[in-house]
Amino acid sequence: MDTLLQSVVTGLLLGGLYALIGVGMSLIFGIMKITNIAHGDLMILSTFFTMTLALRFTGSVLPALLLSIVAMVLVGILTQKFLINKVIDKGAEPALLVTFGLSIAIQNALLLGYGANSRSLPTTLMNTNLLHTEHLSVSGQYAVNFFVAAAVIAALSLILKKTSLGRAIRASSSDLLAAELMGINTKKMYVYAMCLTMAATSIAGLLVGQTFVFYPSSGTQYLIIAFGVVVIGGMGSIFGTLLGGLILGLSQLIGASLLGTPYQTLSGYLVLLLLLTLRPQGFLSKKIRE
Repeated sequence: MDTLLQSVVTGLLLGGLYALIGVGMSLIFGIMKITNIAHGDLMILSTFFTMTLALRFTGSVLPALLLSIVAMVLVGILTQKFLINKVIDKGAEPALLVTFGLSIAIQNALLLGYGANSRSLPTTLMNTNLLHTEHLSVSGQYAVNFFVAAAVIAALSLILKKTSLGRAIRASSSDLLAAELMGINTKKMYVYAMCLTMAATSIAGLLVGQTFVFYPSSGTQYLIIAFGVVVIGGMGSIFGTLLGGLILGLSQLIGASLLGTPYQTLSGYLVLLLLLTLRPQGFLSKKIRE
């Protein structure tokens, strides 16, 4: 088997999942100009929701995912309306601290409720190869991760660009005062944006849970991945997130192929540092009007 070719293909497919992990953070930053420190923990919370619903009620992950999306949208509404919106007018720092506190609360609540043991979501795709030749093997789960991520990112882009709700959300992010003068309730738009984020995050949580084992504390690991993806692609750019995910996934898998598996994470973030030096605003950064 061609090790380098295998690493490139697997890295691209893994990059799709990384993009889906980061797209919610990019969306929130692009619209509200805040960094959601609780992003990774909210994703892992959705993964635990889906696992619990599948094991105790639905018996299958897909209906459990739909119920988890509803639950996470409700969590997003409550978080945005009663926590973030209360402090967002005071600048980015108070909102940052609110999400940091939410992150700690979610991690400890999951630890109390589920214990510290590793968990995983049931899937038959992980051991199924979509393609298997002497030169290349493509995991069914990784392929599904990539195509679902691409579909979700495309759907978010269409919602924001082609619907009246999306245009109102973009107006709120581009020029807050002008949007309010036009009669747009910007804080309500923030709530809607958080709902979209929670839906995408729930789907990411399902795919992460089927691909890797997870713990109550895993949110921090995926927050770092989301940061890397968003910074490479450009803060606030949805399609930049997809590009950032592909670059991070490729750099990790190629680094592991050339240097060894222990260097996978290190090689990804060395590439991140290099790209930050050459293009600190990211590849597809969204222009912000001052």
